[in-house]
Amino acid sequence: MNRALAAHRGASKLRGLIPGAKLLAACLKKAVTHVEQVRVRFAPSPTGELHVGNARTALFCWLFARSRQGRFILRIEDTDPERTGRGGETPILEGLAWLGMEWDEGPDRGGPVGPYRQSERLALYHQYGRQILHSGRGYPCFCDPAVLAGRRAGAREGGRVPGYDRKCRDRGEEERAQLRTAGKPHALRLKAPTGGHIVVEDGIRGTVRFSHEDLDDFILVRSDGRPTYNFACAVDDHLMEISHVIRGEEHLSNTPRQLLIYEALGFPPPRFAHLPMILAPDRSKLSKRHGATSLQEYREQGYLPEALINYLTLLGWSHPDGVEIFSPAEAIAHFSLDRVSPSSSVYDDGKITWLNGHYLRALPLDELARRARPFLLARGYDPEEARLLALMAVVRDRIARLNEAPDALDYFFETDFPYDEEGFARHLGRDGLPDLLDACRGALAPIPAGDFNVVAIEAAYRSLAAERGIRAADIIHPTRLAVSGRTAGPGLFDIMALLGKETTLRRIDRLARALRSARRS
Repeated sequence: MNRALAAHRGASKLRGLIPGAKLLAACLKKAVTHVEQVRVRFAPSPTGELHVGNARTALFCWLFARSRQGRFILRIEDTDPERTGRGGETPILEGLAWLGMEWDEGPDRGGPVGPYRQSERLALYHQYGRQILHSGRGYPCFCDPAVLAGRRAGAREGGRVPGYDRKCRDRGEEERAQLRTAGKPHALRLKAPTGGHIVVEDGIRGTVRFSHEDLDDFILVRSDGRPTYNFACAVDDHLMEISHVIRGEEHLSNTPRQLLIYEALGFPPPRFAHLPMILAPDRSKLSKRHGATSLQEYREQGYLPEALINYLTLLGWSHPDGVEIFSPAEAIAHFSLDRVSPSSSVYDDGKITWLNGHYLRALPLDELARRARPFLLARGYDPEEARLLALMAVVRDRIARLNEAPDALDYFFETDFPYDEEGFARHLGRDGLPDLLDACRGALAPIPAGDFNVVAIEAAYRSLAAERGIRAADIIHPTRLAVSGRTAGPGLFDIMALLGKETTLRRIDRLARALRSARRS
């Protein structure tokens, strides 16, 4: 904090000696040498959900900070009620923690440059607003917001760039005093240059130029006392000693305005990097119809945080060795902004599901069972620990998300399950199948319950097939339908061993009765 204030005082002394353009250049130069530690912030609005785009932004900020042994700061931008949802900040904090992106400073843990909620920093914005007003770089605007909104709408309809006409810029002090005395509400606007360009040096996109004519005299503090996004952001980034602002490309147009605010206050600006957009496969805006879009949805669908971290890292960044599967630690070791592409990234639901399946299979069995248990409990399945381990062992290669586990295992818990319609119809046409199922039952019955394992079951079935002169598949397929209701799944003998002798025989009898009944009808 002291370092930031010292830089502020030093820049203020220069204001009277260096014209505006030179001051900005001097501040840019100073920013390169002044920052001693990388400090990166993630600053969401408390909308209640953390979506893919924001999560990727947070991730890249976190990776950059960790790769430089820097600090990752969480700031909540909650001054605009239109951007603040009822859910608040809790889901955001929980989502970041679920992904494993621990922050060093934030609203829940404090830090040396707090508070970390903008709603608790209003006095600071008013202080720096007064500074801009008294320095002559800003002025009060008494224009009616509703009238201005109508003018902007008219400009858009007429194909013109909407902007403020600077009506209040040259009002005299006497007129302003009269308006204040009359109780006329007023906002604070920045007195922006009317010609020339401003240059943004972007860490991903290179040099980007903006015309001052497109910026107009934008509002810093609204008539109700609330700061605008650009003003609060610039003040906070300076006072929180942010060295690098890494955010989505939709904020690129805000950057020239923030640079003008830095110049007006004598602040050395941070370095900027704007991440590419994330598009749907058809290159439209990503929405729910393309798959999960919020972290909560990913959690509910059984995605692993490590898989999501891996996938989000690939949305814009490439590993120097070209690999696509890597740990967060490996990403940190190799992360740099020069490997972030400026081109839009395309979301691929199939790829993230494939990655998740890879991470599921790589989990130790006990860990996989631990993570799958909540999904089974939600369905009403609560197996003992040893049985859960055995069940997950037979389906771990057949699920790509944890929420698929209940469906993959339901026949182990349900007794009156339906049969696959196509499979049942196919077996119904086989002559003598009920009698063959009776023979299967007869082959299994002599096996003691305590020895009803994969080896004994397979030996009994191979022996029966040899006696009958048929393929083992001729009895394996109908038995699979009998014990699971399905025509595909894990190894049949594994299923039967897990079900146990009594349940297996009962299910074989059930299918034999169903086939006989269907034929009679």
